[in-house]
Amino acid sequence: MSQPNLYVSLVVGSECDIESLALRSVLESFGVRVTLHLIGRPNDLIDVLSGEDLDDRIHYLILNFHGNEGRFCMPKLGEDIYELNEPRGEFFGPQEILNYCKLNDVKVIASGCTLGKKQLATAFLKSGCHSYLAPVDYIDGNGNLMFLIRFMYEIIANERTQQEAFEIAKSIDDETSMYQLYFA
Repeated sequence: MSQPNLYVSLVVGSECDIESLALRSVLESFGVRVTLHLIGRPNDLIDVLSGEDLDDRIHYLILNFHGNEGRFCMPKLGEDIYELNEPRGEFFGPQEILNYCKLNDVKVIASGCTLGKKQLATAFLKSGCHSYLAPVDYIDGNGNLMFLIRFMYEIIANERTQQEAFEIAKSIDDETSMYQLYFA
């Protein structure tokens, strides 16, 4: 493989594997180096968000999760499975982001329903992210995937700025128009 155009870490939540594998294949065909992180428990996500389990070179962090009311949906584990001091529960929201996230100058895309709510976006930006991009409402999965592909295509193939690529991808239809871009 020649030198990649872009470095992306793709973080995959529960029941998001098919869309994530499709996205990974498309990104790799665009010449992107993709690192895949499969999340089975809250500490796996914390390792990524804290920067402990991230590559040194990263342009975008894509968090492909289901979302509900501005929170990431997490797998529910048996009480005896959780590790000491591991967050428990079905959701990972703004407070957890503030507690664990250290993504200095990373461009974050959260591609789950309602993950573009202002409170969650603000938590990411307070944690040092360069920008945060996510849908503010309950987006259709196909529209979500289409937004991500078009956004990355515009960045890579047409050398658009993040803002330009966002505007183009957002304009596809009513579903993709749910995406919101936040800057620190």
